[in-house]
Amino acid sequence: MLHPALLSPGTQVGDWRVVSPCGRGAYGVIYKVEPVGHEAAGPFALKMALHALDPRFEREGELLSRLHHPSVPRLQGRGAWGVPGSDAFPYLVMDWVEGVSLYEWAARQGCTSRQVMQGLSQVARALEALHGEEGVHRDVKGDNIRVRTGDGRAVLMDFGSGTYRRAAVLTHQTPPPGTPRYYSPESLRFQWEHRRQPTARYEALPSDDLYALGVTAYRLVTGRYPPEALGMKETEEGFQPVSPEWEPPEKWVSVSPELVALMRQWLSVDPAVRGSAAEAAEGLEHWVKKAGPEADRPIAPREVQASYVPKTLSGPKRVTLGRAPWLAVAAGACLMSGAWWLKDRFPVEVPEEEVQEAHKGGETGGLGDAGVLPSSEGIPAAVERSGVGLAMPKKPFPGQRRPPCKPRFEEIHGGCWTPHREPPPCGDNMFEWQGSCYVPVLDIQRPTTSE
Repeated sequence: MLHPALLSPGTQVGDWRVVSPCGRGAYGVIYKVEPVGHEAAGPFALKMALHALDPRFEREGELLSRLHHPSVPRLQGRGAWGVPGSDAFPYLVMDWVEGVSLYEWAARQGCTSRQVMQGLSQVARALEALHGEEGVHRDVKGDNIRVRTGDGRAVLMDFGSGTYRRAAVLTHQTPPPGTPRYYSPESLRFQWEHRRQPTARYEALPSDDLYALGVTAYRLVTGRYPPEALGMKETEEGFQPVSPEWEPPEKWVSVSPELVALMRQWLSVDPAVRGSAAEAAEGLEHWVKKAGPEADRPIAPREVQASYVPKTLSGPKRVTLGRAPWLAVAAGACLMSGAWWLKDRFPVEVPEEEVQEAHKGGETGGLGDAGVLPSSEGIPAAVERSGVGLAMPKKPFPGQRRPPCKPRFEEIHGGCWTPHREPPPCGDNMFEWQGSCYVPVLDIQRPTTSE
């Protein structure tokens, strides 16, 4: 049977005809499609599961069916693809959003504080609609926000990690779905406190989406992540969670004080201080109209900065919880959880040569679905990037493939690694080694209920 990641142009999937492949990730693949018999109505985006009977797609489809907002892609259809006698692969069809990610948009043209507030207000309104349906996105970030070509509207994408009240539970272990650098302090604290309870499950709330919106805004204007949401310091009683010191964005760039105040509110360690998505949208819309001339000046670095190193919190030993290895650092018992985390966030292994052959002539982009469409996070061009990749560990992760490595993999420090196409600075959850970026190759089996 043909693999769902290898559909060629012209293949019919339900009432839709594949026009071109556009990208894939750990759980799904994106195709540009057109409706059979109504080609002029297209294009649309078809997102197909890479795993038969994947329940994530039913939940994502249900969530999208409840949303009707100009900053959310409309669900156009859903179904299952396969041949008689075999398990089917679920798929969703939604609006095609032509454009670039929010980070790439800023990197290409630069932007002013007023433009940033305008775009974020549209995202906040999309979150307001989502939260009004008792849903949460759980992966708000710049790569999941697409700035549409033409009208410049910011569209919130990729609801694959989203959930809603009374939805079926698909994640039965920590960490929760999402991107670690956007986790809220309360989410990281929960993971730390329940690190020895593998079935503990964090219930995300709208306040988690607001915190992630704050991280997105901070990185959008500065090109850097804010201080880690939660840190650890070593005491006589052992490691204890602590809140980091605030790094004001205006330390790095010229930005309007109104936008800074909103970012600091959303990044508060107190969820109640962040307010609601509606309040965030109202605040942004207010300052889009009322902010002074400074809001119309291009966001630019105040001066050339050295590589950014977060301040230590207390003493010489410090652990941060905002990156992949924190589970491994905390205790030996947590190392395997860190390996599961990595397994869930790197693409499933479909032979690369097959995908390249099938995708010849295909387009890249068109749907900002970071859970499906791999991409690097851009930053404002004027801001010097220090990189967010991780240093290469001195030994393999638990469950990482050991030598002999396959030809397309490389052996480093006793483990097998996949080289990334782009040079440093490396993106989130990649590891830098001798001028290149790598991701680990893991041998552990994917848990059937993992998200």
